[in-house]
Amino acid sequence: MVTKYFTAACSLGLLGVLTLSGCSSSTQAPSTLAQTLETGGALKPLQKHVELERADLFFDIHPDSKSVTGETTLTLSLSQPQQRLLLDLDNNYDITSLAVAGTRVNSFEHTKGEIRIPLPDDIKVEQSFNVTIAYTGQPHVAERAPWDGGYVWSETDSGEPWIATAVQGEGCDLIWPCLDHPQFEPQQTDIRIRVPKGLVAASNGRLINTTEGSTWSEYHWRSEQSQNNYGIALNIGPYDKLEATYESRYGHEYPLVFYYLRGQKEQAERLFAEFPKQLEFYERVIGPYPFYAEKMGVVQTPHLGMEHQTINAYGQDYKPGKYDFDWLLQHELAHEWFGNQITNTDWDHMWLHEGFGTYMQPLYGQYLHGDALYNTMMYDQRIGIRNEHPIVSNQPMAEDDVYKADRGPGSDIYQKGAWILHTLRHLIGDEAFFAATRKLVYGTTNPEPGNFKPHFADTQYFIDAVNAEVGEDMTWFFEHYVYQAELPELVSERDGDQLTLYFKSAANAPFSMPVEVRVGDGLKTIEVSKTPNTVKLESSDAHVVLDPHAKILRQRDYVDEYSAFEDQ
Repeated sequence: MVTKYFTAACSLGLLGVLTLSGCSSSTQAPSTLAQTLETGGALKPLQKHVELERADLFFDIHPDSKSVTGETTLTLSLSQPQQRLLLDLDNNYDITSLAVAGTRVNSFEHTKGEIRIPLPDDIKVEQSFNVTIAYTGQPHVAERAPWDGGYVWSETDSGEPWIATAVQGEGCDLIWPCLDHPQFEPQQTDIRIRVPKGLVAASNGRLINTTEGSTWSEYHWRSEQSQNNYGIALNIGPYDKLEATYESRYGHEYPLVFYYLRGQKEQAERLFAEFPKQLEFYERVIGPYPFYAEKMGVVQTPHLGMEHQTINAYGQDYKPGKYDFDWLLQHELAHEWFGNQITNTDWDHMWLHEGFGTYMQPLYGQYLHGDALYNTMMYDQRIGIRNEHPIVSNQPMAEDDVYKADRGPGSDIYQKGAWILHTLRHLIGDEAFFAATRKLVYGTTNPEPGNFKPHFADTQYFIDAVNAEVGEDMTWFFEHYVYQAELPELVSERDGDQLTLYFKSAANAPFSMPVEVRVGDGLKTIEVSKTPNTVKLESSDAHVVLDPHAKILRQRDYVDEYSAFEDQ
């Protein structure tokens, strides 16, 4: 691996006047390293005491060469003294200048996807300072976005450039110099995107202004709320837009915006008509749309989709769905609450994003059409559960450690996460469940515009919220469902008119659950634990159905057999 060292001979580019001189001796960027393609995990020692306050990002996009010229200014502070700073940036980029606190750095190292920067002695603890980095290169290309991250260089049917970024799985260092861990969220982000004239650049936050040059247009976006570093996104294409104003049930208004490819207005209008319907559901069931001060935005992309704060990616080509709503739009919108308003402290707790995000689809189906659709959608999710790894390990995890099924829970953070919530909801009731959910999302059970802001949370935070609402310790529930892979098994033994029920589970914690039992035409509720409980039936030939409304996530042989068949 080539190690690059830079000295004061490199010229410094400043935002607004971008000056890039060729400091690199390399004309072809190295391939992206495996470690750069991972994000999260244990915090690096040189990043443990760094606070990220603000990010000012400039991107000059060159579709013809599939290259980017950029400049990033990070406003940072330190909670403890240190002599060096460590940032992350893909080695596909050449750094052409770097300054700390407005002073050109004499030397720094950019190798193995990391930038090691000596800090001047006058950087004080808790004192804000800026790091400005100018860079250029051909960025990593996403082979199969959004599952593989990077830049997507595509074209519309008419041959115009259509470009997007999606880096949740690999991290922000594929597109800008950053601290590549979910803990680091800029409290304010300015994003300036320069594109060839005729193209539009849609991004996070509010559009501040557009500047026109002779051959280019520059779009300045600003987000004044903290946001995931992987959620900062560039979306570029020949876009038109649909706009409307949403009147919230909480007494305020905010803009709805959809950037769509020119020539597809009819399809775009059909999708756009779903925006207020879905927002009404979320605001009724969960609470206020978190980013009302900026926008609820969606952009058509050349990849399937991703939860980019206030500018969710949509790439499903307006395909009709079997559930009377666009599931992708609804799922990505869910992440404005579960993922952007509340962000997990570590990838290990990603089920808080994806489990809740997935559970919102059957809840929306129930909201629209009742229990039949809810139950159908829950069954569709049930047959996808694999139970090979615990949902949460309570260890620092990189993204791949969670999303790849051979290393972690994989898709279980979606479907199993949703079923855990389904079971919990039926166990503790709607009032307690949704109050705990609001506490998770907003940090309060009574969210109102102005009394909350984006925050971090983990699984224990949610458990504490549940405990507070229920009035008892529900840790046992999570021990069985979240912290171990194997599902509880409901065992039934029949001896004439005697029915014995008990749960088997690998977890050491107690387990007791009310189980509905249909006996003939009647319905009974029996408290079942690990200790066998025998009840007398009306007759020895009474027909018995356990848990007829499928309220409990439990081991089922037929589901396991079908899953094994599907996995062949």
